[in-house]
Amino acid sequence: MKKILIPSTLFLLIFSCSEGRFENKPIVENTVDNTDSSIKGSFSSRDNDNMIDKIYSELIKNDKKLSALDDRMLKSYDNQKKILEYYNVVLDKSEDYYRDAYYQTNTVTDSLLKNQLKSQIKLNAEKYDLKIKNVKTLISQLTTNSERINDLYTAFKIRKTLPEIEKYQNAHPLKTDSLETFMKKQNQLLNELKKLK
Repeated sequence: MKKILIPSTLFLLIFSCSEGRFENKPIVENTVDNTDSSIKGSFSSRDNDNMIDKIYSELIKNDKKLSALDDRMLKSYDNQKKILEYYNVVLDKSEDYYRDAYYQTNTVTDSLLKNQLKSQIKLNAEKYDLKIKNVKTLISQLTTNSERINDLYTAFKIRKTLPEIEKYQNAHPLKTDSLETFMKKQNQLLNELKKLK
């Protein structure tokens, strides 16, 4: 029991004494160290662990042009959602109707009546498809534009935050002193444990 207690105590002592030396204080002030979970603007509903959005959120706090751009992006997302919501409700209800009409037509036992109904439904659906063809084309173009806007804004945010992560890396140089010191102590402990019988 005594043989087990001594190495355990020794390990805890070594670990607790050297624990405080692992903190690397930043050499200079930088944006990345100021990131927090309170993300502003167009990223607030997204993944709060996204470092690009966290850094960019810090940047826009002190830059009116970036903040205005982000506000415009947020309004664009919101407006597109509202506009498409209206059209999607109307389109979905029409699709639901035709699906239900075909389903109920299949329950009709009179084959002549069933075929007449299917023809009427098909004719009506084709007429409606022609009527909304331009609407569907515009919705498709709107979606494509939105994807392109999102791609360009994502690229902009990455380019804008790359220098900030470099500043952070330079402010936190990873020296090996603490690791090497702790590894020596671990090796000492390993050697002592190997000698125990």
